[in-house]
Amino acid sequence: VQFVESGGGLVQPGGSLRLSCAASGFASSMYAMSWYRQAPGKERELVATISGPGGRTNYADSVKGRFTISRDNFKGTLYLQMNSLQPGDTAVYFCHVTMSGLDYWGQGTQITVSS
Repeated sequence: VQFVESGGGLVQPGGSLRLSCAASGFASSMYAMSWYRQAPGKERELVATISGPGGRTNYADSVKGRFTISRDNFKGTLYLQMNSLQPGDTAVYFCHVTMSGLDYWGQGTQITVSS
């Protein structure tokens, strides 16, 4: 299992970014996948989840209406479109999957929201 994340960076408040997570080594389309984030001094928290074949989505209350999780099963890639970014969104963002009771994580990508 391997993830390659991209799309992080510095953005001003109110701006947008899109994260990508290219998955390989497993049939990613069959599994629910998620984005988590961890801010300095805080615990890692779940941001959004998308189910396997059905593509149902769930979001943390703090990002509902601003973030959109999606996936391209043909490319094996998970996305997180982030709009109306706020300083409170500053964190390292990780893609994640659980398979056979084991957790797999991307390397993380830094998002900094600051003027």
